[in-house]
Amino acid sequence: MSQSFTPADVAAHNSPDKGMYIIVDTAVYDVTKFVDEHPGGAKILKRVAGKDASKQFWKYHNESVLKKYAPKLKIGDVKEAAKL
Repeated sequence: MSQSFTPADVAAHNSPDKGMYIIVDTAVYDVTKFVDEHPGGAKILKRVAGKDASKQFWKYHNESVLKKYAPKLKIGDVKEAAKL
């Protein structure tokens, strides 16, 4: 079962010791263990950890990358904040 995260939940996971989560579109990915495998280098993932990385992701990747890595890295989705 997929977990639901708030943007604040994701923001708390912004370093290797806390775990590194990113958001692409509405999906949340745990890239903590992938950081050393990332072809573009660890620095890029560390820079976007805890943030919505959709803009940066789509600039350099296509949908086939998500299909390849999502089963291993996707941990949930961002739930919408309550509207007051």
